[in-house]
Amino acid sequence: MKECIFGTMFQLGKTIVSEDILEKEFVCNLTACKGACCIEGEAGAPVTPSEVEILKDIYPKVKPFLRKEGIEAIEAQGTHITTPLGELETPLVNGKECAYVTFTPEGIASCGIEDAYNAGAVDFRKPISCHLYPVRVNDYSEFAAVNYHKWPICNDACVLGKELGVPVYKFVKDALIRKFGEHWYAELEKIADRLEN
Repeated sequence: MKECIFGTMFQLGKTIVSEDILEKEFVCNLTACKGACCIEGEAGAPVTPSEVEILKDIYPKVKPFLRKEGIEAIEAQGTHITTPLGELETPLVNGKECAYVTFTPEGIASCGIEDAYNAGAVDFRKPISCHLYPVRVNDYSEFAAVNYHKWPICNDACVLGKELGVPVYKFVKDALIRKFGEHWYAELEKIADRLEN
């Protein structure tokens, strides 16, 4: 796999990767943030064209895991929306939280899709953009840009990551393998080791 390091980015195969995902530390601290990334912001979670089809297909099986407000939003807007810029996203409840959000008794945001997955009702865990967070991937025709997304609501995750010594790329290991494959991730680990030493 071709690899080339330049500045704070490096090329790995057909990806351009920010060194931040190797150098920054991150572990979700749900007791502190309550899953704010599923609630804050002005947009739903990005979804891919193939995920649009999956969401349509699995919705009947996911629906029993959702809140009434989420079901109403999905049935009014669809299992996904297309923004004026042509981007595909999950719908929102009253312009706020993702329609697929559920809440634990402690008030922590969860994902109805992932709840259905964990219960064995579906074999799709959740949109890859959610699984990868705080890593954001922008797909272009010739390559994909892999970046760390810094958001103040995740400050507690940065603190916990530092305490535990877990870099971003290790925190999202499963999601990176799901997106790019085992071989890509193994090469990423080699680059991380070299940069560390």
